[in-house]
Amino acid sequence: QVHLVESGGGSVQAGGSLKLSCAVSGDCYNNHYMAWFRQAPGKEREGVASINCGGGTKIHADSVAGRFTISRDNAVNTMHLELNNLKSDDTAIYYCAASNTNGASLSPSRYGYWGQGTQVTVSS
Repeated sequence: QVHLVESGGGSVQAGGSLKLSCAVSGDCYNNHYMAWFRQAPGKEREGVASINCGGGTKIHADSVAGRFTISRDNAVNTMHLELNNLKSDDTAIYYCAASNTNGASLSPSRYGYWGQGTQVTVSS
């Protein structure tokens, strides 16, 4: 069983930065993956970035590539998402998720464990 708790959301102006964290309790094996998703009002949940539990393999959605960076701190079993050059379109609830299957994916259906979400609001 995996338990996930997000933190670090908030309100910023366009062009600003935030760092989200996801504390993980439970096993996270090297070939299993974790990810960040976001969901804006009236829109479907969107994959933002994914990383394997070992921390060596990462993928980022085209919409955030070059602005957002996913990382893991294995010493404290925590995943992070650095958000830079934020835009109003980035406003959403951000969720961390964990999968007990192998292979990177930004599809929500691949992930069986979810955190409660943290709100990110970007004002222009």
